[in-house]
Amino acid sequence: MNKLILIAFLTCIGFGVHAQEATITFDSLSIDYGTIDKGADGVRQFKFTNTGTSDLTIKEVRSSCGCTIPKKPEGSIAPGASDVIEVKYDTKRVGPIRKTITVTSNASNEMVALKIKGEVIEPANTSE
Repeated sequence: MNKLILIAFLTCIGFGVHAQEATITFDSLSIDYGTIDKGADGVRQFKFTNTGTSDLTIKEVRSSCGCTIPKKPEGSIAPGASDVIEVKYDTKRVGPIRKTITVTSNASNEMVALKIKGEVIEPANTSE
């Protein structure tokens, strides 16, 4: 009987600890730039919300290459609050865009992969 009470107690403690955690939920895991002109604004934002029950801290945001510069929010994000991860793609490079941004945090889903895609083209000649 004592073992049963101990197991029940430890189970309750386990659920209580597990329930107090941050969870990062993105509005979208990918952004499609579509077809954009060379030199166009390459800044986009991934909006997210802390859907957990404790503060969320973004530890690191990394890109798969130097042509994409991510910017993480500073400080922690309270439960229920939203913020953005800004991504700037270097649109001076003509060609297809296929990049991954990896977000690491203290959330229960501690690593999330975000994707950007599209194509940078030479602008049409408007002097004709």
